[in-house]
Order: sequence, then C-alpha cells, then structure tokens
Amino acid sequence: MEKGRVHLIISGFVQGVFYRASTRDTAMRLGLKGWVRNLPDGSVEAVFEGPVEKLKKAVEWCHQGPPGARVAKIDEKWDDYTGEFDGFDVRYGW
Repeated sequence: MEKGRVHLIISGFVQGVFYRASTRDTAMRLGLKGWVRNLPDGSVEAVFEGPVEKLKKAVEWCHQGPPGARVAKIDEKWDDYTGEFDGFDVRYGW
C-alpha cells in the first residue's frame, strides 16, 4: 500500500468549533499519524501521514469539518512519507 504525506492549511470558520479535536479523532479512526494546530490568522494547519487512500479520506473530511465549522478553502500540499510521527497530536502555539 502506497504511503504519503499531506500538509493542509484550512481557512474559514474553523477555530472554536472543536476542529482540532475532531481532526485528531478522524486521523486516529483512519490510522493516520501527524498533528493539527491553530494558526494566529484563524486558520488550522494539519499534517497527516499514512496510506494514500486514507489520506484522501482525511482531506475529504477536512473539507467538511465538524458541525459548526464553515470551511472556505484548503491549501493542500502532497509530499513523500517520512515516518517521523508516533501518533496524532493536537499542538498548541505556533
């Protein structure tokens, strides 16, 4: 199974709606590793690693987000798998 990495910047109404916690839950359910954090401009940044098919499902989920979120735009950058993460974390600060 091909593995990869995707880096997302999610813009819109995505802070204060449990976006990070829901992203972590989605990543764990899919068996993905990486992290998610809020950015000072009101957007959310996330990095996922794992099987490409599951990464696509995570990206699809991020376009919707949790109830209450209104995703306006996602900047998506695909890259090679590095295997640097042990789990999926919510990060604080930037």
